[in-house]
Amino acid sequence: MTSVDELRAVPLFGELTEEQLGQLAEASTVVAIEPGAELFHEGDPADFWWAVIDGAVELSRHVGREETVVGRMDVPGRWAGGFRAWDERGVYLATARGTVAGRVLRLPSDALAALARKWFPFGSHLIGGLYHTARSIESTARQRQSLVTLGTLAAGLAHEINNPAAAAARTSDALQETCHALTSSLAGLVASGISAAQVTALDELRAELRTRPDVTSPLALADLEGDLEGWLDDHGVDRGWEIAPGLAAAGADVGWCERVGALLDGPVLGPALGWVTSTAAADALLAELKEATGRISELVTAVKSYSQMDRAARQRVDVTEGLDSTLTMLRHRLADGVAIVRDYAPDLPTIDAYASELNQVWTNLVTNAADAMAGTGTLRVSTRADGGAVVVTIADTGPGMTPEVAARAFDVFFSTKDVGKGTGLGLDIARRIVVERHGGTITIDSAPGRTALEVRLPIR
Repeated sequence: MTSVDELRAVPLFGELTEEQLGQLAEASTVVAIEPGAELFHEGDPADFWWAVIDGAVELSRHVGREETVVGRMDVPGRWAGGFRAWDERGVYLATARGTVAGRVLRLPSDALAALARKWFPFGSHLIGGLYHTARSIESTARQRQSLVTLGTLAAGLAHEINNPAAAAARTSDALQETCHALTSSLAGLVASGISAAQVTALDELRAELRTRPDVTSPLALADLEGDLEGWLDDHGVDRGWEIAPGLAAAGADVGWCERVGALLDGPVLGPALGWVTSTAAADALLAELKEATGRISELVTAVKSYSQMDRAARQRVDVTEGLDSTLTMLRHRLADGVAIVRDYAPDLPTIDAYASELNQVWTNLVTNAADAMAGTGTLRVSTRADGGAVVVTIADTGPGMTPEVAARAFDVFFSTKDVGKGTGLGLDIARRIVVERHGGTITIDSAPGRTALEVRLPIR
């Protein structure tokens, strides 16, 4: 506890009454300023209000990788902190260290709030209202940003799932028709009186087609279909124009058909070749169906990884997995003209982190990069280990930022996008998650043709 006379000598308290000075002295304590000693730390809860009596204190803040001096409290009455008197989530905006020996008054934030309400009720009401209004506006804007992001991801996911789902539906319809044709051709084979030995030999010839390379040239495929149709007509096969495309797609040629003709002749040849084309078509359709459903499964896996469903909030995190799931979720935002380059370091260590929050960081950075390139360019996502940290760099080949824009990029509500297209919260949210939640840093290096955002996250 300090004396009333000492407080009266500080200009900040000059207009307080004797009774008020006594109450302030009773509620506070005096802390010695020692050069180099830390009084409070950036990002910690602002549970105390500090006012210099004599001596000096230096205020510093992390900007990128460096700690930068942002102010000095070197005049009696200069003060800092105490924000929790009006905001329950208030934190220190800088770190304070002593530079010149002296003393500083330390007053708990709740005591500051009580004295302010008692001495200046109207002023205290205005300050509290200002804090709550600002917090409410920011909270509403952040909720809006979250809803916009969620809506964008949902729309993109629906678009990505729609394509393989529609393909699977079309393939299943075609497969149903093919199964009917397969049953019909099999019935024709049985009715033709084919022997068991002939069925075995035919099946061996059919299996041989699977090992043949596909004919990819449309012109070559058309020529092959014509040759096969002519052979079928010459051998009296009905509806050869229907069977020929299936045989060509399966990899058959005239030489293969000659071998089938040597094995089977007469009325059994047509049903036999129809059965071969039906089985080959069924195999192809099943492969397409597997690819379509596999793509849907891949998207579901990406959603689970992105949202961290059924996982603890803080955990050991594979940063590469989070980046990949984010790129999958945002594939619809990356136009065909955008090339994605993944440059991941092998054996990248896992880190202690809030995985779903980091995925939000990657979402904001990738979305900004995609918008900057306007549909054309290269997005490079790279990772590396650097000492006790994992470093993620997301770079684009957009037009870049001016130094003035880069200096303000992390400011809340600052945006370079047109009205209605940006909230100015994406990079601010990313900075808060990286710096305040994970003790890391996030920096911008921008020049015409390349903008890179580097995120450094401590491994532990």
